[in-house]
Amino acid sequence: MIHPLSPGRKRWSPVARGVLAAAVLGAPLLAASASTPALGADPTNPTIELNAPSAVTAYTYGGGRIYSDLGFRLDVDGGPLVIWSQRAGDYKSAPTAVAKLPEGDVTLPRQKMIGKLDRFIRIRLVDRNDPDAHPVVKRRSTCIGEMSERARPDADIKNPYPTTCYYNPYSLGGVQGVPDGWAASLFGYDSGFRVKPGDYDLTVSITKGYADALGMAADARSATTHLTVLDEGECRGCRSGDERLRPNRREPNPAKGIDSLAELPPGTPVPDLRALPAFGIQVNRKGTQLQFSANVWNAGNSPMVVDGFRRDGEDIMDAYQYFLDPDGNQVAYQQVGTMEWDPRPTHMHWHFTDFATYELLNADKTRAVRSGKEAFCLANTDAVDLTVDGAEWGAYEDDLGSVCGGYETRSVREVLSAGWGDTYAQFRAGQSFPIKNLPDGTYYVRVLANPKDVLIESDTANNESLRKIHIWTDKSGKRRVTVPQVGVVNEADGIYYRR
Repeated sequence: MIHPLSPGRKRWSPVARGVLAAAVLGAPLLAASASTPALGADPTNPTIELNAPSAVTAYTYGGGRIYSDLGFRLDVDGGPLVIWSQRAGDYKSAPTAVAKLPEGDVTLPRQKMIGKLDRFIRIRLVDRNDPDAHPVVKRRSTCIGEMSERARPDADIKNPYPTTCYYNPYSLGGVQGVPDGWAASLFGYDSGFRVKPGDYDLTVSITKGYADALGMAADARSATTHLTVLDEGECRGCRSGDERLRPNRREPNPAKGIDSLAELPPGTPVPDLRALPAFGIQVNRKGTQLQFSANVWNAGNSPMVVDGFRRDGEDIMDAYQYFLDPDGNQVAYQQVGTMEWDPRPTHMHWHFTDFATYELLNADKTRAVRSGKEAFCLANTDAVDLTVDGAEWGAYEDDLGSVCGGYETRSVREVLSAGWGDTYAQFRAGQSFPIKNLPDGTYYVRVLANPKDVLIESDTANNESLRKIHIWTDKSGKRRVTVPQVGVVNEADGIYYRR
């Protein structure tokens, strides 16, 4: 899937707008935290630590440029990290940046603009195959929180701070923030590197002025990874054993999770998964595969939220479903299986393994063939019904900072908002049935949501859709398919293959 976080698709959430207004007007900034100190306790500043995976593979595009965040994360624990940037309205002085810490405001190094923190990190790149080569050393500005993810499952479910650093030369104030229990990417989606293919030792450090001001421990200011750079034409997704991540994260105790709908607090909104009829059905040119598109959507009054937390040294994440009250606060969770890394060229992201299944049924509704696709990345691609209770009208712009995650990701949140569905188009790996050895006849394409009944939802009786088709062979021996129309729907009108 092409990463959906692209220029022009960023917005202020209502909370973020409130935070910025507080910054500009000088009002106190309040940030809820999963570990807010008890009433009367002395405030303590958060622990801030720079971490990186032991090894990362990145690919060059467009003249040697790398588009990857390289896995470097600024972990914040014990309270939020909030930074205000401001300047005088006469524009005669440089902006100032202040970290709003629990123990008091701390002035950060001098800034050039409202936006990224000027010269926040130091980068050192050493060619492993040419130890005599001069290391590449440079400093880079950073937008804290531009891309962030939960590092602890008990952290706040939403990031209340702006998810990017909007820039205008006449800006007067800006806010950057990382919630307690979250980890912020230092590079964002575009690392800005131009480097030839090879093996490198990449060291990133928080520059001294910032590290001192933020009270970072000496061993928490720097992190190093083994960076392997490949041409875009080389194997994308091929990894050796030493390229596994060493995540630094804590999972919830599965024993403390819920087991059924009845255990949720009364009135808790709940998702409701449903399957649309399969569409875009066609036979491939060789006549060996029946290709199709499918959409599973959420008709409930709550988003379907599934978080994954990576196991040490594995390409597997433990998955948890989270439940939110009407105000969006987390009230419960349950363990719901796993997520796995899918290295296939049309995927290259993390898939939840128990979301849906596809089957081709015989005329008597018995199974003829099962699709090899058994895992999915949850994302809002299509607005299916925005009139349902709790529908999220702006969901196409929600949670794009994490979505399906890259290989370097330590934790990921995948969300299917109320009223929205997730389309997988027929060109995706796994969106087909092998029909070479099937006889001509009537069949049904079955799409089943929540096949193992591991996800808690309000209704499981509406999870299935069946699309009747006819497979036949013409006089020249070519396999074909006829797909009867569903009601008055003309699939040729308004079909957009989103991913």
